[in-house]
Order: sequence, then structure tokens, then C-alpha cells
Amino acid sequence: MGLRTPLYDQHLALGARMVDFGGWEMPLHYGSQVEEHHEVRRACGVFDVSHMAVVDVVGSGAHKWLRQLLANDVDRLPGPGHALYSAMLNANGGIIDDLIVYRREEGYRLVVNAATRSKDLAWLRAQAEGQDVEVIERVTTAILAVQGPTSRERVAELLGGTRAALIRKLQPFQAGEDHGWFIARTGYTGEDGLEILLPADEVCALFNDLVGAGITPIGLGARDTLRLEAGLNLYGQELDEAHSPWVSNLGWTVALEPSNRAFNGRAALEAELAAGPGSRLVGLVLEERGVLRAHQVVRLDKAEGEITSGSFSPTLGKSIALARVPRQTPERAEVEIRGKWYPVRVVKPTFVRHGKILI
Repeated sequence: MGLRTPLYDQHLALGARMVDFGGWEMPLHYGSQVEEHHEVRRACGVFDVSHMAVVDVVGSGAHKWLRQLLANDVDRLPGPGHALYSAMLNANGGIIDDLIVYRREEGYRLVVNAATRSKDLAWLRAQAEGQDVEVIERVTTAILAVQGPTSRERVAELLGGTRAALIRKLQPFQAGEDHGWFIARTGYTGEDGLEILLPADEVCALFNDLVGAGITPIGLGARDTLRLEAGLNLYGQELDEAHSPWVSNLGWTVALEPSNRAFNGRAALEAELAAGPGSRLVGLVLEERGVLRAHQVVRLDKAEGEITSGSFSPTLGKSIALARVPRQTPERAEVEIRGKWYPVRVVKPTFVRHGKILI
């Protein structure tokens, strides 16, 4: 039996098909993955993401420690209530994980991936040894993500009071706290929305209220096609310890200034940048019928690449993919599917954002 979130029984009651994800029993879909995908693009849906880890970092050395730990710079956070996306690197510049760090009135809050939860916590605690830093895993905190163009107003109307006021004033990548709830305007779908961190013993009531108000529950299947359309990376597919931010479309998250900030992996990143990164991530669109999948070979003139993530795109009605390819890439390529080569178009790796098709 795998790990379960507090909402496990609710998922079963709603008819979810449960699957293993990083050791957790999670809903793949509740009947139709495609309809769930469209619901988030058209209106809004609610995701159980309580399998992700919430880690608070406190202590007089927290700020200095995070500036050394992360490739992005927490000095970019102007004050409490602001969020920053960053990679956490090893000494070779490889990505241990990608995460969001929030600045709070006292200390910082990290939200890290479920599949890397144990590895991340071990790394964080090892890095904190000898520092005036305390790393606290919030094991009794659950997370719901409500995503889609109508999500913030729907949730504000449902909650009312001070929480509604907080939601309505949040800007993208901002967060606020209200009576034990931590509400952030962040997400993983390419749409506007919220991520609500709250006590685990309160999450079932909130989830039931959201579904009762007509907000559709969404499983991991649609979560994956939504993030793929938005060109958002998934750890273990686009991101891993063998690849740096430079070759993962995350160069914008690396803060090389100020030049005297010594963060993990900096020397390796500077050396790679000076030599010229050898690959990059691109988007692919299949021109014919078929489905692009991870690990399929991409042929570009005399060079080859590999698909990292691929699926049918419900919004585009075509198969799309992210692929790691040589730095110099033509606008056309071919992908091998079951022994045959199919033409694909090479595009910027953002297919859909905020409901708009961008390719």
C-alpha cells in the first residue's frame, strides 16, 4: 500500500482511478482526463497536491543559507508574501529539484516535489549542518490547487470574509496568510489560480465545499497535459541531476549577479556557460496522426535528440512534446514512432498559456 493524502477516501467516493505516483496513491482521473483538462482551461478545477512537501526554513542564518543553497537569489524577494521559483543544484550544476520559495514574516517556506521529497529533505538537512538554520517539514499541512480563469473569483466567493479579500488582492507569485491558511497565487497549469496550504484536518471540508460548489476535481493525467501545453518542466523528465538549468530552459532562474554570491553549482554553471551549453529544450508538434512519448528519438539533419515528455494536447487537438536536442536545431525534424519516422515542427516550448494557443 502506498502513501495516502487526507483526501484518499474522497477520491474513491468520486470514482477516481487511483495510480502510484512517487510512492503515493493519487487520482489519475475521475472519469475523463480530457474533459478535466478542458474544464481547467475553460473555467476551473481543484487538484489534491498534498503529496508535495512543505518545508519551513527558520533561524538567524536562513537568509544567508538560502542564498548559498539556491541558484536563484532570495534577495530578489522584496518582502514577506513574495515567491520565487528556483532550482536547487549539486556541485556539478545538476538539478536536485525545482521548487518555490516564499518569504514570510519570519523565515521562508519551500514547496518541493513529491517524487524527490525524501532526497530533498536529506539534502536540505545535510546542507544545514553547522548553520544557524532549522529545517522543519510540515507533515500536517495539506495543499489544494484551484486552477483556471475563474478560479480566484470562485474561491473568493465561496470563502468570503478576510480570505476572499486576501485572494482578490494577490498578484501573481504573491502569497498571504490568514488564520492558519497560506494562500498563494501560483500553479502548474499555465492558467491563473491558487495554491492553498492548510492544516490537514481542514482539507477534507474545503475540498468538499469546492466540489459541492461545482468546481471539478482534476487528476494527475490532466495536470500533466496542462503543464506540458504550458511548457512547464517535470522533475525526472525534463529535469534531473545530469542536466543544468542552461539546458533545461531555466537559465532565467539563475542569478549570476551579484558576482560574489557563492551558491552551490556556480563554478560548474559558469564553466558550462563559457564553453557554450551543448543542448536545449524545444517544443515539437506532430504533423500527422500519432502520439509523441518520452524517450522517442528525434532526428534533426545529421544530429539526434530525445523526447523528454510527450502526449496528446486536448487544447490543440494534436500530439506535442518537449525534447532535448542539439543547440543548433532546424525548424523541421522527424520522430521515430514504432519504427517509422514522422515529421514534426520545432517550436518554442510554450504551446498554450492563459487559454491562448501560442504556436
